[in-house]
Amino acid sequence: MPLGLAALDDLFDAFEDLRDVLDSTDAAAIELASNRVSRAAASVRAIGAWRSDPAVIERLSMMVPLLDSARIRVKLLADHAQQRLAILAAHGAQTAPLTYGR
Repeated sequence: MPLGLAALDDLFDAFEDLRDVLDSTDAAAIELASNRVSRAAASVRAIGAWRSDPAVIERLSMMVPLLDSARIRVKLLADHAQQRLAILAAHGAQTAPLTYGR
């Protein structure tokens, strides 16, 4: 398997892990999965030849919906967390649930 395809597979797996933990309230797991995505994306960017390999371009094109869905999910969850934090700030911790479990 070419290096570019292996890097894309790692990126795909990292996004799958991120999607799995986004529904949890475990901030540490979300951070670990986010860091894995960041490292995998950096690995893909570091392979300059991937832009000219048709197999890699095809695989990346197939991954675009997954990447977009993860990006949108992260933005929605960040907005939701911001709203909950605003509730906490406005009403105090007694009347609003915690954003993340402890």
